Amino acid sequence: MTAHFTGSASFEPQGPWLGPGVVVLTGIQAAGKTTVAQALTERLARSVHLRGDTFRRMVVRGRAEMTPDADEAAVAQLRLRHRLTAVCADQYAQAGFTVVAQDILLGEHLTEMAEHIRTRPLAVIVLAPGPAVVEAREAGRAKTAYGPAFGVRDLDTALREDTPRIGLWLDTSDQTVEQTVDEILARAWTEGAIA
Repeated sequence: MTAHFTGSASFEPQGPWLGPGVVVLTGIQAAGKTTVAQALTERLARSVHLRGDTFRRMVVRGRAEMTPDADEAAVAQLRLRHRLTAVCADQYAQAGFTVVAQDILLGEHLTEMAEHIRTRPLAVIVLAPGPAVVEAREAGRAKTAYGPAFGVRDLDTALREDTPRIGLWLDTSDQTVEQTVDEILARAWTEGAIA
């Protein structure tokens, strides 16, 4: 995904995009979540980019990392992080902001997040570029998200086979960031809406 977007362009709510609200943006590591979420928030008039992983990094001692064979403590911390994200998203939305809440939400965690967030309108957007594209992006990044225990294809399988098909799923393999944001703005509150 090439970062071609105009940060100065402001999107004024109109048509199907009614602010304030919450957009949950998810996908596997290196799917483009952070870049797309930031570009999307920059196109909205009053917006917040809420990064769920921030809550994980706040734990100084006793943090249990998620792995393919995660224990109860790790899953409990993951669910805590999701609940905190939901509460923060709701509070920002009540204050008049459109919130883009970004995190990795696979399997039942995606539906749980949608249930935790009380604000409506709520849209779920799943970035699902092909695994070869994600591998290429991962190779070009300074940070490493994948390790020997699990790879891109493992998480891609978990996304495609174990995650409920709620919201709007976008194959962003051949899109620029700007094209992805345009598509989200055009389709989020209709095809991505959660009742």
